[in-house]
Amino acid sequence: MIDKDTYLRFCDEALVAMRDIVVDLGDDLANRRPDLPGANSPFAILTHCLGMCAAWASTTNLGVVVPRDRPGEFTATGAVGDLAAETDRLRRSLSEWVGASDVLAPPANPDPRDEYATQGEVLLHVYEELAQHRGQLELTRDVLRHGVG
Repeated sequence: MIDKDTYLRFCDEALVAMRDIVVDLGDDLANRRPDLPGANSPFAILTHCLGMCAAWASTTNLGVVVPRDRPGEFTATGAVGDLAAETDRLRRSLSEWVGASDVLAPPANPDPRDEYATQGEVLLHVYEELAQHRGQLELTRDVLRHGVG
């Protein structure tokens, strides 16, 4: 596992990039879903990422439950300024959760359906999800701005 500061730099870069995409799109486009089956709005994608980070880094790893409405994340709408502020709050919380994690210890609140044996593996999963959703958000932005095909 890389050191925690480096790990946080990668996570922070992904979160800032996603925040900036949503802010740049503005309230209208950020809350719009592409006309594709099962597509999510940029606002919903970032909302989901915030919920995912809290669930894995705090609830799973540390046993400190952060309430989450996972289905609601995919239908979330709102002002991009509020979501940007929430993203920045999550970035600070993530730094605290990662700092409190013992990357070699088992997760404090593991989900029996998951295969992550250590808190470090859980944190790698968090970054994996951020990287995947960042790409999804970039494609969603492009589809909303320029259409499909």
